[in-house]
Amino acid sequence: MRRKVTLKQIAKELDVSISTVSKSLRDSPEISEDTRQKVQAFAKLYNYKPNLIALSLKNKKTKTIGIIIPEIVHHFFATVISGIEHVANEHGYNVIVTLSDESFDKEVINMEMLANGTIDGFIMSLSKETQHKKDFHHITEVINQGMPVVMFDRVTNDVLCDKVIIDDNLAAYEAVQSLIDKGFKKIALITTVDYVSVGKLRTDGYIKALKTNDINVDPKLILKIEDIDICDYQIEELIKNNEIDAVFAVNELFAVTAIKAAKMVNKNVPEDISVIGFTDGIISKYSSPSITTVSQNGIKMGGKAAKMLIERLESEEEEEEHFKTEVIETHLVLRESTPTL
Repeated sequence: MRRKVTLKQIAKELDVSISTVSKSLRDSPEISEDTRQKVQAFAKLYNYKPNLIALSLKNKKTKTIGIIIPEIVHHFFATVISGIEHVANEHGYNVIVTLSDESFDKEVINMEMLANGTIDGFIMSLSKETQHKKDFHHITEVINQGMPVVMFDRVTNDVLCDKVIIDDNLAAYEAVQSLIDKGFKKIALITTVDYVSVGKLRTDGYIKALKTNDINVDPKLILKIEDIDICDYQIEELIKNNEIDAVFAVNELFAVTAIKAAKMVNKNVPEDISVIGFTDGIISKYSSPSITTVSQNGIKMGGKAAKMLIERLESEEEEEEHFKTEVIETHLVLRESTPTL
């Protein structure tokens, strides 16, 4: 089966403009019969199917941005939405927020629903299931029809679009290094399964920090959680059954659960076990003890994503696009779950 091609690829192969390809596929009399037949034959050969609804609505701007996030009850995603909305409103755009609930099917449905003329472009973070399936057809189809997409946080290299991320590997490395600098060597990792891109990158950063400091990577101290509904039990077993002096958790839910588990086995934080989390949310601030954590700067990430999308939407150019990946800086917020020395 031949791979589908995009408008840009057809234009490049036939040495014509994207506009010429688009008009040829609509059988526009502005284009010569010979060129139209050539474009249409090439498109048919390579299984290109134009989205007629999208084409008919292409020039009708809604001044609305669609946002798709995997979770709604999550401080980080809430801050990203806030950052997007602030910049969008400054430029006269509204936002519509939809939830994939970590479901591939729901992510696809949300994209199809919004791509029918409701919005001008997407800002999105991939669901766990989409990353697991490695199926991004719904995103590439939207992009192929001329609707820009900006991904943030959970992204994939398999889709050509603008992206806004943090350096998850470096942020994790620096967090674990800060524990090592305080003398900790038996550092446990509580992370996600590897198909969640940010979890894998943070796991790699943890391993890199240990190896850089000639500390043995003990598989028994690495807990990869797939189902958060049973993470309490898994984390308690990790802490109860292993000799651990510190924990690095890839999100604040895992971090606060580690503190709770430590208390249940009569260990104090930070006297017996130090804990560092990820995402500077309400849980981290008001946990007892409060949690030292990596701040992802979600507001800045959302603002940058909105600016990148709006620049795409308001650009007059139809030439070959050059996509950018912006990296937002992180920093460690020191609190009570780690010693002050």
